[in-house]
Amino acid sequence: MKKHLLILLLFCISFSHYGQVLSPSIKPHPSIDNQRLAYVDTVLKQYVDKNWLTGAVTIVIKDNQVVHYKGHGYADVASKKPMPAEAIFRIMSQTKGITSAGIMQLYEKGKFSLDQSIGDFIPEFKKPKVIQDYNPADTSFTFINAKREITFRDLLTHSSGLGYADIGSDRMKAIYAKAGVPSGLGTFRANLLEKMKILGKLPLEHQPGEKFTYGLNTDLLGCLIEVISGQSLEEYLQKNIFDPLGMKDTYFNVPAEKASRLPSVYTEDAQKNIIAWAPTFRNINPNYPLDKKSYFSGGAGLSSTAFDYAIFLQMLLNGGKYNGKQILGRRTVELMTSPQLDFIKEGADNFGLGFSITSERSSHLHGRNKGSFNWGGYYGTTYWVDPKENMICLIMTQHTPNSHGDYSRKVENVIYSSLLR
Repeated sequence: MKKHLLILLLFCISFSHYGQVLSPSIKPHPSIDNQRLAYVDTVLKQYVDKNWLTGAVTIVIKDNQVVHYKGHGYADVASKKPMPAEAIFRIMSQTKGITSAGIMQLYEKGKFSLDQSIGDFIPEFKKPKVIQDYNPADTSFTFINAKREITFRDLLTHSSGLGYADIGSDRMKAIYAKAGVPSGLGTFRANLLEKMKILGKLPLEHQPGEKFTYGLNTDLLGCLIEVISGQSLEEYLQKNIFDPLGMKDTYFNVPAEKASRLPSVYTEDAQKNIIAWAPTFRNINPNYPLDKKSYFSGGAGLSSTAFDYAIFLQMLLNGGKYNGKQILGRRTVELMTSPQLDFIKEGADNFGLGFSITSERSSHLHGRNKGSFNWGGYYGTTYWVDPKENMICLIMTQHTPNSHGDYSRKVENVIYSSLLR
């Protein structure tokens, strides 16, 4: 009898432990070799000292406990301002995971089904066309009818056939530019629904559901959140994700009083030397988080801290629950983090409903276990969640492209080498 009571007590303690709120305070963990984990600092210092990296923030969470959280290098190279752990990063495409969670909340309320046509909500996407021939001289094209409608599942898995403005294929960049469809990277004085309606009239790169093409899928999902909920994407995410989770530093519009926490953005010149990102470079002014905007890009518009984003990921790792609040259903999170694409080559990483999924073959090549899910952002932020290890890792920078981006894999190797059991 005493044995059974002890097991029950341990279960209750464990359940309470995983439901608790994350603390930014670093604590030792019996499953982590702290001396080995400290090599994260060593690796990134070497890259900063060699002028291969300006600065970064790294955070590692094991069993709902922060075991590593640190700023490295500089938030601003010119002034030698140190990178603070609480820096607010332009997370660009890390926005996609949050928007995907937002649309799945509406799925849970019965607002749509995953294989329902998005044309039921934005009619301009009904009866889509697929590009056939393209003339780069004048961006003219011919098209054929799509075999079927675009679904919510297509958007969540980037298999709809939508391309990306500014960073996609040459032909789709040109077609979107001519039509005035923005990428979502930066500030845009436009109406999101109007731009998505224009997108709906343009051809797809391929038949829906037949290929993975990274595109404006999540910007469209953000628009669908606005259409279905009747709220702006900013209002919806604040009310349904940020406030319940206690994410206090995640914004489309970063408040002026927090502007000093934004690191400078860097790129490279032709000789691969690090230089500051100019306001006109690639048509993205790095001050865009401070611009008051109403065009909310569900694919690239948010800024956040490593700790705030870790809270979001901890909620997913907890099966949709955090601090006593059920943000998503357990089974919904399982769907989001399960492989969805049957055309992916055997052994290759797959894609879930908003996240890349580590395959068994990949798990044999690197530290992450099969079923880990991840993504990153245009300016050099990246994250992964390893459910088998009950671990969350983020590496946040503001430097792209980076000829020495192998630091990310090295940091990952260090983290996994520190695991004791």
